[in-house]
Amino acid sequence: MARRPTLEFLKTQSGAGLVLVAAALAALVMANSQWAPQYRAFVEWRVPVRVGDFEETLSILDWARDGLMAVFFLVVGMEIKFEVLRGELSSPRRLVLPVVAAIGGMVAPALIYLAFNLGRNGQPQGWPIPTATDIAFALAVLAVAAPRMPASLRVFLLTLAIADDLAAAGLVTVLFTNRIEPGALAGAAAGLAALASISRWRRAPFLLYAVGYIAVWAFALKSGVNPSIAAVACAMATPVGARRPGQESVLKYFMDSLHPYVAYLVLPLFAFTVAGFSFSTMKPAHLTAAMPLGIAIALFIGKPLGVFGASAGAVALRLGRRPTGSTWIELLGVSILCGVGFTMSLYLGALAFRASDSVTAAQVRLGVLAGSAASVLAGGVLIAWAQRRRAGIGDDRLL
Repeated sequence: MARRPTLEFLKTQSGAGLVLVAAALAALVMANSQWAPQYRAFVEWRVPVRVGDFEETLSILDWARDGLMAVFFLVVGMEIKFEVLRGELSSPRRLVLPVVAAIGGMVAPALIYLAFNLGRNGQPQGWPIPTATDIAFALAVLAVAAPRMPASLRVFLLTLAIADDLAAAGLVTVLFTNRIEPGALAGAAAGLAALASISRWRRAPFLLYAVGYIAVWAFALKSGVNPSIAAVACAMATPVGARRPGQESVLKYFMDSLHPYVAYLVLPLFAFTVAGFSFSTMKPAHLTAAMPLGIAIALFIGKPLGVFGASAGAVALRLGRRPTGSTWIELLGVSILCGVGFTMSLYLGALAFRASDSVTAAQVRLGVLAGSAASVLAGGVLIAWAQRRRAGIGDDRLL
């Protein structure tokens, strides 16, 4: 099977980030305008879905969280499997630095958030929120601010985000599974076993896999296990080998087919449903509360501190090498962009405070948007300045 160029994926993600921005701005405008009642009615509109004996009625917001994000994690799981077996993550030397950076980029913001929220009136259960990175948004800023930045930095950011997404899936499994329905869980396990069996049939129709994905997702939704985890498991059960000589594999087919829809439809629709909140419900005390302040500072300060600090430590200990052709200033700029949590942080926030009141939900969104916006501005300015230096404008010494 031919190896898919990583930079083609990067171009799609970069363009998708601009769509995400438009979706989030549209949500904020509608939630604070004369169309606010219509926006709330849309988000809260309950939609019944029935397939055979399966029936579920959820709001648009719930379907976006439990349905659309499952499609996203299916593609992420496929990306992870493909990159580990055939792509950028197949080389241990290339893998070490971004994985170490991803670990640092999760630990540091979590600790900073907890430092704000372990005291009185704090909400420590939100610590996973600032650990995430929105790869589409971050790559969009990188593409606009520094279009001639070394490709190695984009690959570093992509690899870091893939490791970040895998860790986020793990957090969802451990932290956000509250109840278990043994019968439905057994059904999901049976569905995964069927997918694994089908994978041995080289000429199995693609439709069988699609039916299997839907069945596992439905059972997972009923079981209490987050459907996003079931989606990653489905991806792992999808074969990466070619169906026959000269043809693409099932995994590559679904990965390439679904990715544009995830980038330009799934994530923007999710952002539109969760990003909107009314500023009129917020009081000054709400804005400076420990939870939103902790999220914003953890994203803006904790993320780059963890990513850049872990990267520098790994290079100093010779565990990894700085991305080829990059400078420390450029690496710092990319580390700051990792603080753009946005979609993934909003998703983790929706899970962490699923049953909370509207004020708490608005505080989560405010903290995520503030931290992400600050990271966009600071990271974008620093990277643009670094590129000007690279082009010979101003001081020509590169660190």
